[in-house]
Amino acid sequence: MEQKQEKFSTIGYIAAALGMCIGTGNVWRFPRVCAANGGAFIIAWTIAMLVFAVPLLSTEMAFGKKTRLGCIGTFRDAGGKKYTWMGFFVAAVCFFLMSYYCVLQGYCLKYAVNSVTSAFKPNLSTETTSAMWTAFTDSQAQVILFHAIGFALACFIVYQGIAGGIEKFCKVAIPALFIILVGLAIYAVTLNGANQGLQYLFTVKKEYILSPNTWIQAFIQAAWSTGAGWGFIITYANYVGEEEDVPTSCLIMGLGDNLGAILSALVVIPAICALSATPEAANEALSQGNFGLTFIYIYQLFTTIPGGRFISFIFFGLLAIAAITSLFSMIEVGVKCVVDLGLPRKKAVVSVCFAGFLVGCFSCWSLVNIDNQDWVWGIGLLISGAFIAILAWKYGVEKLRTQEVNAKGADVHLPKAYYTGCMYLIPVLVVIMVVYWLLQTKEWFPDTWLNPFIIQDNTGTVLLQFGVVILVGLALSKFFNTKTARGAMKDNKAAK
Repeated sequence: MEQKQEKFSTIGYIAAALGMCIGTGNVWRFPRVCAANGGAFIIAWTIAMLVFAVPLLSTEMAFGKKTRLGCIGTFRDAGGKKYTWMGFFVAAVCFFLMSYYCVLQGYCLKYAVNSVTSAFKPNLSTETTSAMWTAFTDSQAQVILFHAIGFALACFIVYQGIAGGIEKFCKVAIPALFIILVGLAIYAVTLNGANQGLQYLFTVKKEYILSPNTWIQAFIQAAWSTGAGWGFIITYANYVGEEEDVPTSCLIMGLGDNLGAILSALVVIPAICALSATPEAANEALSQGNFGLTFIYIYQLFTTIPGGRFISFIFFGLLAIAAITSLFSMIEVGVKCVVDLGLPRKKAVVSVCFAGFLVGCFSCWSLVNIDNQDWVWGIGLLISGAFIAILAWKYGVEKLRTQEVNAKGADVHLPKAYYTGCMYLIPVLVVIMVVYWLLQTKEWFPDTWLNPFIIQDNTGTVLLQFGVVILVGLALSKFFNTKTARGAMKDNKAAK
């Protein structure tokens, strides 16, 4: 079939995978969470990368290489026909993440444009930048326009194919991202007053190490930033050679993601501390949510420094590039599943992108809507990770480790105790995290936490949207089992 004719080079595969890992969540989410927990968070997050991300990424890559199918076909062939709906759930979670993620890319594009227009003026106040942010997000037409531009750019590149589109772009963009981050980090840490930010980052406090919240946040960040559980590694692994080293590739992804996140924190936190009028003002800025920290405070800070217009353009351009490289893999997850059903690749790309654009317009409509999608599908991502671990159980964890993960060509072999222990631990960790998140909503919204028809971050909206996806997956299982192309694995007769 057409998709089997395309292959990543080893460097191209790593670059494309890192493009997914090093996204906007690293640049605006990681610094904020890290500032709230200090050096303790960095320790917990590094452990989470090793315990959660690397084993899960290795599992996804092994299955993708073996089946040469997308998420839906992989769950059918590796687990059996009764598991197909889980593969649909993984693909659907990635689709909905893609749909609102492109809205975030549109925000970044808008602020890159703002940096080179008359909207950028010296010494803007936070009140002014806050008003600018509100005016933009309240204008659905503007948000939808930049959302459309973002999808059009991503669609054009993915349309060119694996080698000619995704790999070609990422081999240039990812090294450029690291160079820009290193340059901005060097600049930020040399500013007067940056020491306060470095203390935020690297001071390990006992109370944070012992706090369950620090560890829960660390595992959530590991899942988000590395792409573990998204299904994109299952998809990208379709396009690697048989000799590709699974453990080494996944370790590089995890470590590359960690490096990108640390560099991002070294840019954001010291800069805010150095450029804020007082330590109290810096604390206020760091306490803001994702949107407030990036599009209100950081943008305002750039207006107060020499060369701020140029630095602002580079920063928000960096965010836009980080977003689009992540968007490629999300699109490709859907494209591969559709191609497996028999649709030509280019038609699949256009169809998936157009559908994602339409669904993403819901998130364009208001910050409440995009927060809702972030909440729901963030939890969905953790559950997807658990489903992939359960698929490994069904296939046989030790069989998967010896025959597929530590296969011929692997320079690094994952030990049995490490890999097996992690794969059985991951679903337990996911249950703990999901239950923790959902129980919080009872405290946040005591009267409406189970109401599924209110757009807020509550338990009801999660159950409703998950329920619809699961029911659709179950209803279409027979169709997927029949129509999805056969991969490298034999049909699991026992699961019929």
